[in-house]
Amino acid sequence: MIAIKATLRFLYKYIRKVIYATGWIFAIMLTLSFTDYPYLAYHWLGTNKIEKIDNPDYIIVMGAGGMPGPQGLLRCYYTALVAEEYPKSKIIVALPADSAAFEDSDHFAMINELLRWGIDSERILSEKKGTNTFTQAVNIKQIAERNSSKILIITSPEHMYRSILTFRKAGFETVSGVATFENPFDEELLIEEPVKGKRNSEPERNLNLRYNMWSYLQYEIIVMREFTAITYYKIMGYI
Repeated sequence: MIAIKATLRFLYKYIRKVIYATGWIFAIMLTLSFTDYPYLAYHWLGTNKIEKIDNPDYIIVMGAGGMPGPQGLLRCYYTALVAEEYPKSKIIVALPADSAAFEDSDHFAMINELLRWGIDSERILSEKKGTNTFTQAVNIKQIAERNSSKILIITSPEHMYRSILTFRKAGFETVSGVATFENPFDEELLIEEPVKGKRNSEPERNLNLRYNMWSYLQYEIIVMREFTAITYYKIMGYI
């Protein structure tokens, strides 16, 4: 009985500490969501390692989840724009796919989306075996004709920093990228014009509370998850 009581007291103290820590973390995150720091960190991940590259040999579009999906479609859109700017560049789609059912894969759907944007099929190559950024970089190094090949990576902003460092670690000398930032919506369009004789309520007009706070909380989660991945890649020697 004494041992059970001691165990219960230990669990109670442990759970209470966890609850307190969780509360403090949430309070800090909530406070930061009213500042620009979450977006600045997100933007830093997407732009910190970007360098100007003229006429890249390969445009690497990193796969993202299912197709159609917001990230996959956005990356295909950016790839089409870059491919038009550099018409001699080869395009490599990097996304795992089962060769036996390739036509039903998201990889094949991304290729079809690029074709829909008018990209010549002869320019498109596939990397289907890599299961993470590191193995994809290693496999693409085998596809590329030489280590000095200039490559331009198309991926989401939070993934760009890690991708560039990983491809450099894999042996590529000249690596840059284009981050798939979304164009911001004009929030002023959400503010209703005041009606004569009617007072607009403050919550309706406070866009920072209605939208920015929630968006910045999402940025915080994205950034924390990515920095965790960066730490793991450093430990594993991938970057």
